[in-house]
Amino acid sequence: MRKTQPATGFDLACKWKRNYGGWKVDEAGFILTDLGSLPAAIDAYKQRMGIEEMFRDCKTGGYDLEGTSLKGDRLINMILLMTLAYSSGIFQGTEMRKKQVQKYVSRRKEPNKRYRRRSTFGVGLEGEKWVNYLEKYSDEVEQLMKLTPNKRRFYQQGMRAATLIQSIS
Repeated sequence: MRKTQPATGFDLACKWKRNYGGWKVDEAGFILTDLGSLPAAIDAYKQRMGIEEMFRDCKTGGYDLEGTSLKGDRLINMILLMTLAYSSGIFQGTEMRKKQVQKYVSRRKEPNKRYRRRSTFGVGLEGEKWVNYLEKYSDEVEQLMKLTPNKRRFYQQGMRAATLIQSIS
């Protein structure tokens, strides 16, 4: 917003929390919006953060598209393939969150952080890896469970979660 020629039709929202998890913040955060209400502006901002997660997943956090150095038709084909795989991961991650089994796959968030550690896509991919790991090492896990019978209840909860994850795939 300008002082000399003010613009009309916009709302300005400001939030200034002086400390974020031990970090001292010197400036406030501002959102300039024409959506008409603060809740609508916050919802739009949350959707933008979902897009940022997608960019991270396609770059360094997942597929490393920039590292392929592809151009032209090969790049288009790679993006098409990534889109299909990414959609599958998103669908699986969404279902895992609905069934509340994502805590078995990856930590939801780090202790002192406000935001989750893994995107929905990451949860979907990790779920498949986790179930494959359980199948591969089931004999070893059973032997360990015989050594610590007091952990049997947690093991059974994990196996139920694995069954729910397999039903999603």
